[in-house]
Amino acid sequence: MDMKNEELRVSSPGRICLFGEHQDYLGLAIIAAAVNLRITIGGKRRSDKIFTIDLPDIREREEFSGDQEIPYTKKRDYLKSAVNIHRRQGLPLTGWDCLVRGTIPINAGTSSSSALVVAWNKFLLEAAGDRRARVPEEIAELGYLTEVAEFKEPGGKMDHYTSALGGAVWIQFDEPMKLTKLDNPLQTFVLANSLEKKDTTGTLGFIKSHVLNGTARVREKIPGFSLKSPLTAGVLKEIDRLDSDHKRLLKGSLLTRDLTREGVALFQKRPFDHQKFGALLTAQHDVLRDLVQISTPKIERMIRSALDAGAFGAKINGSGGGGCMFAYAPNEPQKVAEAVKRAGGQPYIVHIDEGARREV
Repeated sequence: MDMKNEELRVSSPGRICLFGEHQDYLGLAIIAAAVNLRITIGGKRRSDKIFTIDLPDIREREEFSGDQEIPYTKKRDYLKSAVNIHRRQGLPLTGWDCLVRGTIPINAGTSSSSALVVAWNKFLLEAAGDRRARVPEEIAELGYLTEVAEFKEPGGKMDHYTSALGGAVWIQFDEPMKLTKLDNPLQTFVLANSLEKKDTTGTLGFIKSHVLNGTARVREKIPGFSLKSPLTAGVLKEIDRLDSDHKRLLKGSLLTRDLTREGVALFQKRPFDHQKFGALLTAQHDVLRDLVQISTPKIERMIRSALDAGAFGAKINGSGGGGCMFAYAPNEPQKVAEAVKRAGGQPYIVHIDEGARREV
């Protein structure tokens, strides 16, 4: 092949968090699933080391050289950080003229930024013929380094692993991390963007600090207490002595942890109980609304509209404070989508999808 004229296209999916919001960066488990809204990066190889990247969905354009360490010129300069990380690791780099397009709602809790960095890392690995391009776990780790570690942000690895692997995944963020791809009996979802802006980084930082500080305070009274300890009457008594924010966030994390365990058990049973799955999603939302307090009045209206239209369950998606919700709607998803739209949401009928892949 004439490398100068070589073309390459890759894509990676957004994700919904079924159970376990705000758990991954605390070392707890999550269940998430990739959906068929994707970021696609297409490019033509250049004869130099210049990267030109058009991003018409956000009306931006990047141009930089991969010949040396690239200085960051803005917050979350992910396209440059990935190239810098690959350079440090010795990956051979050549320039590309690229176009980035996507169908994932942007800054709406559906992991558009993580899908971008997963797709970009896969693109760079494929372009270099690196074996890691075929190893989703390697791509996920590079995505985490690109988006979180490089900029010292408070997020975790849930989004990167879900986007890279695809399907439904159960990830236990122990040391070492345990990753399980779940059998996927799931049917149709309705995802909907509230069109309310959110502050992902600020929300993550606030929740993480309060949960960890609350855990430390309970440990002073109950030696050995951790986020993996049972939620006993004695533990609840000590949590209830904490101030309001520490109490609600620590209790919310422990209840979410236990709901995630119920979710895992549900996935492992056959026949799969779709009604119970929906009810469990709604129970997770109740915790996120009442204790973690990341819902909004508009999202509550959207969720109520979805349930009234026949959805089996519904919840907010992602870090919260705006962004998206989703409903599990195996029956009449179009009816649910129309109800959510009347409540002010921007709906998408979606299903579970595969992970990062090479298209051309």
